[in-house]
Amino acid sequence: MTSTPEHKFNLIVIVGQTASGKEGTSLALAAGRGGEIVSCDSMKVYRGMDIGTAKAPAEVRRRVPHHCVDIADPWEICSAARWLDCANASLASAWARGVLPIVSGGTVLYLKALLYGLFEGPPADPQLRQRLHDEAERVGSAGLHAELAKVDEAAAGRIHPNDLRRIVRALEVYRLTGRPISEQQRQFGQLRPQLHPLVVALRRQKEDLHRRIDLRIDRMVEEGLVDEVSRLLAEPRGLSPEAAQAVGYREIIAFLQGRLTLPAAIDQLRLATRQFAKRQMTHLRGLEHRQWLDVPPGEPAELSAERIERMLGD
Repeated sequence: MTSTPEHKFNLIVIVGQTASGKEGTSLALAAGRGGEIVSCDSMKVYRGMDIGTAKAPAEVRRRVPHHCVDIADPWEICSAARWLDCANASLASAWARGVLPIVSGGTVLYLKALLYGLFEGPPADPQLRQRLHDEAERVGSAGLHAELAKVDEAAAGRIHPNDLRRIVRALEVYRLTGRPISEQQRQFGQLRPQLHPLVVALRRQKEDLHRRIDLRIDRMVEEGLVDEVSRLLAEPRGLSPEAAQAVGYREIIAFLQGRLTLPAAIDQLRLATRQFAKRQMTHLRGLEHRQWLDVPPGEPAELSAERIERMLGD
């Protein structure tokens, strides 16, 4: 990759919890700077998963280019390495054209891979992953997490019992290599030398964030989330285990399969989203090089973007 050393920062990173306003702030900043957005979201990579991932509408993405969105089919496994390849190429392209890239999203694991490098573990083993997902169906993600704790206590301590995707990967690495993933992962903290990022983490009051989460879920349901999930399940290849476990999709799948009523599924979705936001905050607190931007209730995205402009200082 090449960079733009004439600027103090050669990329902006806007992270935050779900419903914190990352997309709106990023769009406002891109409009003012002529920038382009590099999505850092592990579920927006999937085509057709639009409503449940709060993906920007197509017309918005035509006006402000978004990269690393719709790069995989929902029946595929899209790894962090695949996303990182897309992100690296997007940054290089933006810099070559004199455009400021804005990395925006809430998948902190992907962001760490971009900023500090990716753990080069064994490639995914689809058959082993399927067996682990089958095991999770029998014992639940908490049961699989307990199994991980027996072989890799450090990894289990970092991974939430409901984070099935990371639990499966940690067990996969252990079973393929015989060594805990926690012993093999690089220590994060040292920025890749070609990167000069301004990392801004949006932070909202808990009550405000929960209100925004509820409004987002109501809007998703109104916009056709149930129809979207039904359509994805009707595809011959369906959804990959990773995609099917995404917050918003697993709850509606439970409804469509008759395991929950729709009101109960929506209630579960509200709870799961709040729990997900809590986990995101834990990861954000441990993220090196980030600066908090406290966003008060009702602040327009344009004002948040102006405050970030002042942080750029150039």
